Amino acid sequence: MKPAAFTYHRAHDVADAVALLTDLAAAGEDPKVIAGGQSLMPMMNFRLARPSALVDLGPLRRLPAMTAIRSDGDHLTLGALVTHHAVEKATLPEGFAVLSRAMRWVGHLPIRSRGTVAGSLVHGDATAEWCLLALLLDAVVVAEGPSGRREIPADELFHGFYATAVDLDEVVVEVRFTRPAPHAALCEFARRHGDFAVVDAAVALDLEGTAATGGRIVLGGVAPAPVRVPEAEAVLAAGGAAGDALWGAVADAAAAAVDPPDDATTTAAYRRRLTRTLVADACREASGGLR
Repeated sequence: MKPAAFTYHRAHDVADAVALLTDLAAAGEDPKVIAGGQSLMPMMNFRLARPSALVDLGPLRRLPAMTAIRSDGDHLTLGALVTHHAVEKATLPEGFAVLSRAMRWVGHLPIRSRGTVAGSLVHGDATAEWCLLALLLDAVVVAEGPSGRREIPADELFHGFYATAVDLDEVVVEVRFTRPAPHAALCEFARRHGDFAVVDAAVALDLEGTAATGGRIVLGGVAPAPVRVPEAEAVLAAGGAAGDALWGAVADAAAAAVDPPDDATTTAAYRRRLTRTLVADACREASGGLR
């Protein structure tokens, strides 16, 4: 299929992009920003999305800050146009190495080579790897709009089904990850490699030797937006020997806590079974294989 008709605009810098978006919105248009286009264009081709105008950020790749990967102490900052593949091949600090490892789950190499971190977050797919990782590592999305820059914490970013807190007249300029997690992993299940995940799970463990003392559990595919699972996190916080018995208890708590949908893809019961399997697998991987 072909997309519905739209007007096309190229932004020369961030200020130009914001001005274009502001003017288009004021004129009653429904503008969308396009960067890699790996999420937006397929939806437009199937007419699931029908923006009346596109503002292309492609020319902003010449701005070093937009494609930079910077580490400063306990923070890792990614420019808005950093691609999935750039993160995949980067040597990141130990506390953020899970970002590189998780990229193997993102589509295929051509998609990873063009799709961007910020684009995935703003798109807001509940199973997108970056959305889970943002919650796992306390990401902060920095967006620039007509009133200047503002910071949006990950726990305030996702509003529901493909809906985020980034306004129509704002452009994301960087994503900052503020919670290092040296013992972290992301696992998912898709019907074919490269397909959208049916369910995915991201885990960050707090370990002292071979004992777990806490952690964070994030799930995708079980709600309209990615979610943390406090019931499963409480099991980790109670502590215990790191191993399959604890991972099973955490996984059971996660599966019992979620209320996933029945849809054309699969049943709620199957999503719960996937939740249990994936949480246990992610715990085991995050712990370095402790059983």
